[in-house]
Amino acid sequence: MRRKFHAPLWSSGRRGDPSTDCNRLNLDIRQRVAAVGRRVNTLCRGEESLRDQLVLFQVYHNFVLPHASLRQPLLLPESTNGSGAAKVWRRCTPAMAAGLTDHVWSLQEVLFYCVPPWPQVKKA
Repeated sequence: MRRKFHAPLWSSGRRGDPSTDCNRLNLDIRQRVAAVGRRVNTLCRGEESLRDQLVLFQVYHNFVLPHASLRQPLLLPESTNGSGAAKVWRRCTPAMAAGLTDHVWSLQEVLFYCVPPWPQVKKA
């Protein structure tokens, strides 16, 4: 008897063991966040520094890096001006799939984005 796995919200959409997606994300974090991938104290001097590196990775992963499993078919193939076959897919990031943005961000856009201030709760 085969067990049926229910895909979590962060799943890539592939069928199979959900732990595969979790392991893939862990590998991405280890490869892109130096403080997690290496066992040295000089890259991360405290919890706040580690948090900053993880936040930057999270934004990069969700807004800048297109995921192959999220690509969307184009209605009409787009020409590439003679540099290869016509484009038949639209690149898509998790933020685009969630409806948070309409385009793949550049790293420059991420770094220069001005985050609005968090609304402060007034105490009575």
